[in-house]
Amino acid sequence: MSSTEKIIVLRFSAMGDVAMVATVLKEFSAQNPSVEIIMVSRSAFKPFFDGIKNLTFHAIQPKTIHKGIDGLYKLYQELRKYKPTAIADLHDNLRSRAISTFFRLTGIEIRRIDKGRAEKKALTRSVNKIFKPLRQTVERYADVFSALGFDVKLSHQLNRSPQRIPAKAEVLFQNKATKKIGISPFAQHIYKIYPLEKMEEVISSLSRLDCELFIFGGGKTEQVTAEKWAKTYPKTHNLIGNFDLNEELAIISNLDFMLSMDSSGMHMASLAGIPVVSIWGPTHPYAGFLGYGQAESDCIQIDHPARPNSIYGNKPCLCGVESCMDLIHPETIVNKIKEKLNG
Repeated sequence: MSSTEKIIVLRFSAMGDVAMVATVLKEFSAQNPSVEIIMVSRSAFKPFFDGIKNLTFHAIQPKTIHKGIDGLYKLYQELRKYKPTAIADLHDNLRSRAISTFFRLTGIEIRRIDKGRAEKKALTRSVNKIFKPLRQTVERYADVFSALGFDVKLSHQLNRSPQRIPAKAEVLFQNKATKKIGISPFAQHIYKIYPLEKMEEVISSLSRLDCELFIFGGGKTEQVTAEKWAKTYPKTHNLIGNFDLNEELAIISNLDFMLSMDSSGMHMASLAGIPVVSIWGPTHPYAGFLGYGQAESDCIQIDHPARPNSIYGNKPCLCGVESCMDLIHPETIVNKIKEKLNG
């Protein structure tokens, strides 16, 4: 491609998906240093893209000035000023399709992600399930750039690059001898959350080991739970409500590893180059959402013919009386983490 290439990338939500885009754009930027990237997403996700060369972040405000078709046309007019040569639609929803259509009418080349909906339906259906690993989401993102004529080859390697620890978190990292473990126990959908009473058992066991625990991710309700754990168990620290996203990413980059659900915590750790032990319920790594550079051997899950029955975790488990999450014993998780600590 010529040195004047300028590509607009569309991915508005969800948090984990946008973090995955950032991992891809890091590699894309390194391999295509002359290409300018305009990343369009929600302003809250801007920290994911800080430090990516040749990238300009443009915020979509879907609840205010970019609401409805008139608002989307206004966003299109804002984006037109960049004079893009191509559009990469990594979202494929109504909003991104509207923006793409406006550009297509002016002759700009558009390429859109293939989400593999039919394959995912076959993977999650209860009858005639086709149980096989599907193309990873990050590769589906990369396919869009390849279709536009750009060279991009993903390494699928974690790239650890510790950032400076925020001043108000320095006290938590004073003991250099202890391992630092992040815990991201919450998720947008309840069915992806390991039962909190069992997670508390995990935290109780880990707090007796030579490590510090850092609890991430959630709103006010989750903050109450995390603060209770932090007060109850030694060397356990609640970060929810105390740090912004930039600061959280900096802290994560200094961890030894993360324990997470199939959620944004896993993808934030991947972005920071940190290995993750992940817990899976009705969803499954085969659907393509395993964190970038993460090992399937670090996924904790049960084998059951009903799994997976959901792509996004918005449907309850179909494994029977006990859900697939309930069937995972806390000691299984603790033993896996001990293995990582001793590895």
